[in-house]
Amino acid sequence: MTISSLSEAIAAPPRKQVIRRLKERFIESVLFLCAFSCVAVTIAIMVILGTESIGLFKTVSLWEFFTGTEWAPLFEPAKYGILPLVCGTVTTSAIALFVAIPIGTTIALFLSEFASQKVRVWVKPILEILAGVPTVVYGYFALLFVTPLLQIVLPDLPGFNMLAAGLVMGIMIVPQISSMSEDAMRSVPDELREGSYAAGATKLQTAWNVVFPAAFSGVSSSYILGISRAVGETMIVSIAAGLQPTISFNPMDSAATMTAYIVQVSLGDLPHGSTGYQTIFAVGFLLVSMTLIFNTIGHWLKRRYREQY
Repeated sequence: MTISSLSEAIAAPPRKQVIRRLKERFIESVLFLCAFSCVAVTIAIMVILGTESIGLFKTVSLWEFFTGTEWAPLFEPAKYGILPLVCGTVTTSAIALFVAIPIGTTIALFLSEFASQKVRVWVKPILEILAGVPTVVYGYFALLFVTPLLQIVLPDLPGFNMLAAGLVMGIMIVPQISSMSEDAMRSVPDELREGSYAAGATKLQTAWNVVFPAAFSGVSSSYILGISRAVGETMIVSIAAGLQPTISFNPMDSAATMTAYIVQVSLGDLPHGSTGYQTIFAVGFLLVSMTLIFNTIGHWLKRRYREQY
């Protein structure tokens, strides 16, 4: 064997090395396609909603859409003010978060810092069952159980109201917030807890003043996802809150939300391309934009507090 042929044999990569590189490139390509598909689907949704909404804004001004106080696109004369739907969505979501955030955070602190392993074994499956209950079941629970129960205390409460819908939505969101918050708290290093105990702090003081702030990046993410879940909820508000769009922040009133309107119109036989048909895409575009803003805020909070702690 000559010197040149020997050097070529040494320089040539082994067959196994070539196969391994091909496998790595294949895996990298698959992972890239999976990540890109998520981004592509999000962009496709926004493009579809945006293009379908453009037709509405050719006949309805943006000013009228965002500042109008009446929403009746399917009646004559048609009204295209989105504020009644926004009020219903904000009110029911606020009630849900008023219930879900304190209860979910308390459950997470209990499971992370105080509960024994036996208690966790019993509590975690119960929370998972609540998370797996279909939302239509929650809707009928709000209409047929929670509303009559509230009417005992509030006799003037109508059959369809935002209070019952918001309370049941909060119960539905509790497992999501508690589970994510508990995972964030359990990931806090034990050194922080031991340092707090060494300084004379009690277990409750350590949980609230040390563990909770250190895990706030993950906890805040659970809050933001809970907000997005409440804003996007459909069946509970459609069944229990009513379908009458009114501008009211009174929880005892009935109201329509953005998701409830989309369901209501989607069940009809509106012709494709009509103004009424295009309104559901405009409402959907606004709904997705709100959810995207909340998720962006959650990502920012997560990065900020993760760097801080």
